[in-house]
Amino acid sequence: MCPQESFFQPSQFLLLVGVPVASGLLLLKCLHWHCSRWLPGACWKSDGQVEAMSQPTPLSEDEIPRECPPPTLPEVAAFYQELHTPTQGRTVTRQLMHKLLVFSAREVDHRGGCLILQDTGISLLIPPGAVAVGRQERVSLILVWDLTDAPALSPSQGLVSPVVACGPHGASFLKPCTLTFKHCAQQPSHVCTYSSNTTLLDAKAWRPLGRPGAHSSRDECRVPLSHFSLYTCVLEAPVGQAPRKWLQLAVFCSSLAPGQTHLQLRVYFLNNTPCALQWAMANEKPHGGRLRGPCQLFDFTGARGDQCLKLKYISEGWENVDDSSCQLVPHLHIWHGKCPFRSFCFRRKVANDIEDCSALTNEIIVTMHTFQDGLETKYMEILRFQASEEEYWATPPSVSQPPPCNRLPPELFEQLQMLLEPYSITGNDWRRLASHLGLCGMKIRAAPRRPSWSCSRSRTAACRSCTTS
Repeated sequence: MCPQESFFQPSQFLLLVGVPVASGLLLLKCLHWHCSRWLPGACWKSDGQVEAMSQPTPLSEDEIPRECPPPTLPEVAAFYQELHTPTQGRTVTRQLMHKLLVFSAREVDHRGGCLILQDTGISLLIPPGAVAVGRQERVSLILVWDLTDAPALSPSQGLVSPVVACGPHGASFLKPCTLTFKHCAQQPSHVCTYSSNTTLLDAKAWRPLGRPGAHSSRDECRVPLSHFSLYTCVLEAPVGQAPRKWLQLAVFCSSLAPGQTHLQLRVYFLNNTPCALQWAMANEKPHGGRLRGPCQLFDFTGARGDQCLKLKYISEGWENVDDSSCQLVPHLHIWHGKCPFRSFCFRRKVANDIEDCSALTNEIIVTMHTFQDGLETKYMEILRFQASEEEYWATPPSVSQPPPCNRLPPELFEQLQMLLEPYSITGNDWRRLASHLGLCGMKIRAAPRRPSWSCSRSRTAACRSCTTS
């Protein structure tokens, strides 16, 4: 073996073996780096490490994600201070800390007192002797219009009442107080009262009240309170029985102005409670929407499908702008009390699109059918809507009303108003009082607009004014 041959063989070995091995290792490293970036359930960190990524929890059907920064201590203090500041008998609607609230507050002494939220059917009675002699307590009654504060319900459970809070949270009295609010269950025995022993700003922990004394009549729930917290009612039917509740169908639309080319109407599917209708009115107010005609009752069952709203007739001179003449509302949106609505948009036709120019009118008439999916041939409600340009000119300007003037003692009138003012599906409200007094219901409805009764903000007060004037 010559020296040149022995010197050449190691170099040749390195070229033939070392280079392919190094190339293979480099290729494997590149493949590992490329694949790890696209592995499902993994995320790539800046330092080259692979970290497992937790899968996001899917939101429930009705849950709406909200990103609100945590409140500061001064914001929380200002929130509760405003809720507990006496409102001088007024009912206040206000957006506080991302929550739409309707509330009233007052000071109560040993003589007791009553808080009423106007036009909602909600009241709180503090009996005489509940507060010690020589002391004064500030109490507040709050209707929570933040729909995310309602209990998380199963498909078999239905929300049949508003969420109501009594404050301050945790306050107790020498005698039980009585909280009263409306429900829309068809069977009072199926109503279960729930409470959340938390503040308004904390995460809610809803549980059955489990305290004897709560009573549900045909459309009302009375809860004796040993301490203040949050309360609502849930429909829980026994196994084998179909759960049902009453809805109110409310049609809203703005005025039809001369020359207006488009018009939108909205149909709300609401729990048949006064506060649900007030929520829809508050929701429509920024858009100029007004309630069109009386609400219609609907027998809604929890064991059936989605709600259908079908457009059946449009008067000549108008056409439907939407792609479909039938719209669906998910069953759970109604069953869980989310106050959904559906809308139709109509366009006035131009003269060239109409064979008979006389069909151009200054009004629109619409007929709709609504029913639960699969029950169209068994049960259906017909909704009719009409608007004309004459209403636009005939709409009276809003006039501020002076404060109420009551000739009855305040305590007695408060109790009378608490019992009679909210609408009852049985008619056991101010209408029955008007009937006993020989008064016309239409006259009472118009009472707040009459100058001679302008001091009356409630229909109960209007009944009393008619008999004393």
